[in-house]
Amino acid sequence: MANGAPMLANAPSNMARNDLQTTNSMPPVLLQYWYTVVRWRWLMVAIILSFAALGLLYTLLSTPKYTAQAQIQIDRQQKQITKVEGVEAQSTPQDLEFYATQYSLLRARPLAERVVSLLALAKDEAFFDAHGAAFETQDQQSSATPASVINKRRQQQAVDLLLDNVSIVPVRNSKLVNILYTSANPELSARIANAWVNAFVSASMDRQFASTLDARRFLESRLATLKQRLEESERLAVTYAANNNIVTLSQTKSADGSVSTSRTLTGSRLEELATALNAATAARIEAESRAFTRGDGVKEAVSSQALSSLRSQRASIASEYAKRRVQLEDQHPSVVELRQQLGALDRAIDEENKRISNARSSEFAEAKKREDELARQLERQKQEFDSQNKANIQYAAFLREADTNRQIYDALLQRYKEIGVAAQVGVNNISVVEPAIVPENPSSPKLLLNIAVAVCLGLFAAAASAFALDQIDEGVRDPTHVEALLGWPLLGVTPAVENDVIDEMVDVKSNLYDAYFSIQSNLSFSTNHGFPSSLAVTSTRPSEGKSSTSTALAIVLSRIGKKVLLIDGDMRSPSIGGIMNLPNTRGLSNYLAGDDDWQALTQRSSIEGLDIMTAGKTPPSAAELLTGSRLSTLVAMANEIYDHVVIDSPPVLGITDAPLIGNAVESMVYIVESMGTPIRGIKDSMQRLLVANVRLSGVVVTKMKYTGSGYGYGYGYGYSYGKPYGSETSLRNGSQ
Repeated sequence: MANGAPMLANAPSNMARNDLQTTNSMPPVLLQYWYTVVRWRWLMVAIILSFAALGLLYTLLSTPKYTAQAQIQIDRQQKQITKVEGVEAQSTPQDLEFYATQYSLLRARPLAERVVSLLALAKDEAFFDAHGAAFETQDQQSSATPASVINKRRQQQAVDLLLDNVSIVPVRNSKLVNILYTSANPELSARIANAWVNAFVSASMDRQFASTLDARRFLESRLATLKQRLEESERLAVTYAANNNIVTLSQTKSADGSVSTSRTLTGSRLEELATALNAATAARIEAESRAFTRGDGVKEAVSSQALSSLRSQRASIASEYAKRRVQLEDQHPSVVELRQQLGALDRAIDEENKRISNARSSEFAEAKKREDELARQLERQKQEFDSQNKANIQYAAFLREADTNRQIYDALLQRYKEIGVAAQVGVNNISVVEPAIVPENPSSPKLLLNIAVAVCLGLFAAAASAFALDQIDEGVRDPTHVEALLGWPLLGVTPAVENDVIDEMVDVKSNLYDAYFSIQSNLSFSTNHGFPSSLAVTSTRPSEGKSSTSTALAIVLSRIGKKVLLIDGDMRSPSIGGIMNLPNTRGLSNYLAGDDDWQALTQRSSIEGLDIMTAGKTPPSAAELLTGSRLSTLVAMANEIYDHVVIDSPPVLGITDAPLIGNAVESMVYIVESMGTPIRGIKDSMQRLLVANVRLSGVVVTKMKYTGSGYGYGYGYGYSYGKPYGSETSLRNGSQ
């Protein structure tokens, strides 16, 4: 039966474990916290009261301190009396950066040093007394220490005291800043707060003046350099123009003052020659057209007075000649004379026409000669202009460099003048809104505030301590956590009782009997044939209630009409004989040592149907006796006579007896003391049993205390358990 039944025992056990896993869950987190608080409530109360007492003691022993407050306004922009810009930019979107910088400057060490120097605090003994600091004097030091070293140390100590006691508190969503100073002397606090404000204003003005002075010095050096560079560039331009015969008649400048166009002598001459050539060409064309025109219809012939006179005389004579020829013969002297006069006039007219024609030809020749001469001069001027244009490229570069240097020089000169004016009329952007006054009431210590802070700290320390202790004490406190923590089903929970186990089990109405009856009922579902035919009970360490559980289960089984054999398998520390008031002279050790009459080793108990086999004499090596197959044989033979065999097994921790006994029985029950063995120890012990192929049915939580854990009704028993049992010094009450 021991060899065949275990396979059946495992399956129902797994089914029970799965069923319990679906029905049992971890309680809510807040409920777990509440259980922790209830468990450690007195410790938490003690911690909170201790902190409150410390807060009260601190308040009573603390020296009263007075805080003086001064308020200033820091503007993002300076007031503009003139329209001249200073060195700093007047507008920027980075207001947060600006004010963060100002707050840091208000707490800067140089500002504290300025206040120390302004009020001579390094030599003021009252200042050190107001802060509880020692005032170092020459008498306290050896004669070898120079006074300058002592003064320097006092100076540094005073600066440190100022920085430790000053507070800069910006007023939210405003330009206002509060400067608070705290000391034991109210007059000193007000004086230092006002001095801090004045020092900050002076430091701000000094920074503005220093930045302006640095800018002026920089501009002065740059102006001197630029002036020299400007003169040199202008000198190079003039020298180059003289060497290349570049004579500038006029210049045109752009809006920025740079030279854009220029008119030179060579260009002007070229323009004049071109104009003269154009006029000469026109005159030549006109003269040429006149030179090749003949006849009396030319302009000069028409307008000549000589030709007009000659033509008038000839017309008159021709008229007279025609008249005479009509009257006289051709040979008549008057006719001949008239004919001769006509010939002379015709010759004179021809001569005059020839003269006019010759004049036109001469005029054309002169015009052609002038045109050719002007064309030659223009060509020479163009060549000279081309060569000068090439030189003008470098000349223009010299001019541009000179213009650039002039513009930079003018801009820096203007900026230099503006900064000088801004420095003379600059106004600080920091104003005092409310100076500090001497405080009448101390700012600290505050009794209610200190006690409230102490109580809050006490609450935090108490909670941390409670939860730390709760984590350190890793025992099972809530039986509903067994499934989640150990991975095995919970078979039941037994209460902590003060009376004897036998006395409690005799009373079927007792809480203990009801608990073990429930456990027996759950074990009846662990196999397909009911309660295991052979069952061992073990635990992680001694005194967890395994012996009481073994005895109680055997009693419950006998009361429902079963014939039960209870074997004390803990041969190292036997306890069943003491619980049942039976002698332990002979028992299991005798059978394992070779005594085959096992029935002679059993004893009748006072409970009907329950027989006991005590552990017997303690052997030299219990593990060696359990290694063989005699225990399995004993269980098999006992199952032929008894309905159930229950073995009280030794604890798992530190010895190998429990795994050996577990292999000899159908199933094993694991006992866990409430708030006892740490979870990791239980897991390690159960893992040892599983490695040894022991069939576990589940876990029984023993010694459950309602008052100590905060758990009561809710585990299926309907009672509140409050009586401890299982004294560790008595075998009679079943502590093991």
